[in-house]
Amino acid sequence: MLNQPLPPTATILNVKVHALTTKQTLALIEQFIASGQPHQLTTTNPEFVVDAQRDETFRHIINSAALSLPDGIGLLKAARFLDTTPLPERVAGSDLVGQLADLSHRHGYRIFFLGAQEGVAEQAIAKLRQRYPQLQVAGCYAGSPSLEENEALLQRILPTRPDILLVAYGHPKQDKWIARNLERLQIPVCIGVGGSFDFLAGTSKRAPRWLQQLHLEWLHRLVTQPWRWRRIWKAVPYFSWLVLRQKLNQK
Repeated sequence: MLNQPLPPTATILNVKVHALTTKQTLALIEQFIASGQPHQLTTTNPEFVVDAQRDETFRHIINSAALSLPDGIGLLKAARFLDTTPLPERVAGSDLVGQLADLSHRHGYRIFFLGAQEGVAEQAIAKLRQRYPQLQVAGCYAGSPSLEENEALLQRILPTRPDILLVAYGHPKQDKWIARNLERLQIPVCIGVGGSFDFLAGTSKRAPRWLQQLHLEWLHRLVTQPWRWRRIWKAVPYFSWLVLRQKLNQK
């Protein structure tokens, strides 16, 4: 039984996002681990919401997740603009990996790192262990979310019996892979974490802290990774247009 009830959700363009803080998120994750039951978490950001408009399967996965985390300042602003349930703060997936490593360091939770390019997860783990020397790593593997490799992935993960599975295949592949395998995995906490391993390993650079505080990470990505302009277009101007259109339709 959960000691802390699940928070209410905001609905943005028919996608549910839980109204919770990082502190509440970590408390619920500990409760999920204590329960022993499998839970899927999504790190929902504006790009997720845009893609979910055309991908009904992806939208269902987000809306059915144990927690749909508000990973984007655009979601907080959209919730306020649409007069839905307020979202108190951003819960960034990139930061959450380090916070989960801290929980592992302090409580002995076992974490499996799945995804990213060959060798990246190992580099990320090495960086995390510099800060959290008692980090408990159940295993790591790059692998692929393809159906052809599905059984091989499961056979690598299942014997390690992790408490937390971090999947870094990018959305929606990571989220669909988790949803497809959640019942077989029986891992208490399964989270898609996108490019977090690359940030930790240093193979990709996050925006400077001051740009993060100004909510301009998208601008840093546009300058440093201009080939991602289509994704940035979806996450910023196109998402804003969809929210405005929904607001106008409410009147």
